[in-house]
Amino acid sequence: MHAFEQYAARIAHVGQSLGLSGDQIQTLLTPDRVIQKTLSVDLSTGHQELSAYRVQFNNARGPYKGGIRFHPAADLDEVKALAAMMAIKCAVVGIPFGGGKGGVMVDPKKLTPEDLEGIARAWARGFADDIGPLVDVPAPDVYTTAHLMDVMVDEYTKLKPELGAQASATFTGKTVAHGGIEGRDTATAMGGVFVLEAYMAEHALDPNDMRVAVHGFGNAGATVAKLLYDRGFDIVGIADSKSALMSEEALDPYVFDAAKQSGKTLIEAAQGHVGLEIGTPDEVLTMDADILVPAALDNVIAPGKGVAEELTAKIILELANGPTTAPADALLEARHIAVLPDVLANAGGVAVSYLEWEQNMHGATLGREAVNSRLKEIMTQAWHDVSEHARVHSVSFRSAAYALGVKRILNLR
Repeated sequence: MHAFEQYAARIAHVGQSLGLSGDQIQTLLTPDRVIQKTLSVDLSTGHQELSAYRVQFNNARGPYKGGIRFHPAADLDEVKALAAMMAIKCAVVGIPFGGGKGGVMVDPKKLTPEDLEGIARAWARGFADDIGPLVDVPAPDVYTTAHLMDVMVDEYTKLKPELGAQASATFTGKTVAHGGIEGRDTATAMGGVFVLEAYMAEHALDPNDMRVAVHGFGNAGATVAKLLYDRGFDIVGIADSKSALMSEEALDPYVFDAAKQSGKTLIEAAQGHVGLEIGTPDEVLTMDADILVPAALDNVIAPGKGVAEELTAKIILELANGPTTAPADALLEARHIAVLPDVLANAGGVAVSYLEWEQNMHGATLGREAVNSRLKEIMTQAWHDVSEHARVHSVSFRSAAYALGVKRILNLR
């Protein structure tokens, strides 16, 4: 199933349980606007005309919110799905944003830093009349950075001087020096940890008894591994796109993250460590562990691949977008595996983006400790809302999260 088909299947399931009308379901499946433009840019290789887009899916609860990606094979089906899921995600965690997504069809690996800045400025110019602090608030995404958000703000401010200081609130994910917020760098992982801790508190589980496997050792995966390690969890497996390291005695994610940051592969970093088993990335998904954290790719847990049937973890913390397919949901539920779904578990990033937006709109400044405190409140409350709905209606946590998000978007009781 393609990304939007996965989303549509879940909406159909929730729509049936909530008794939604055809018109209500159609509202949840139809973007408000799909804006496509051509950017005219002078690059180091010469002048180019680049296709750019913005999907503004739903703003029933507030400004559209979502990232801007620079990618050569930008798939509008996937982008539309991510924009729709962002609307659900913001509603689940109770922040006043809707869902959006956008980008430019270009290969950033073939461009200089100056080229990327030029494209960022062109995007800000091209979409200046379609975005704004109360209209649509973009953020970094695939191959875009905090620095490029700074560049976009700089260009946008020139075009919208009437907004004054609030022009900065049109983009989140900026560097701290240019209106960004402390704690955004760890927000996705930290939010997931807060959800997991809330789940474990409800079920009287002890972190010291929990073995964790992390599939995806990029920024989010490495950060969540370190955060859980600090809290007493045993990290028994980590995997990046090339290989995996597994250990019955657990491993120190700080050591392997530092090695990766220095340019080493996981296999090179494993040299000299006793008791480590080296395997393929997907072996981490089914290794002996209590908690599985898919933190990189979508569709990695699916029936027919053997993963949904063979994984041993009893808790799945979805830090990636869409790691579990819709057909796998029923199988995992039948196996009594608790899936803490992506629309809740990885919402820490957009929750802190909301705090950044709020900071820019009102001129207040929050430090990292205050940001994490606010984030914990947001994520813990969201977990309790989802958990209560799941208990009362005897449904999975994903079904509960989608139901809550849908009800809030449609303003249903």
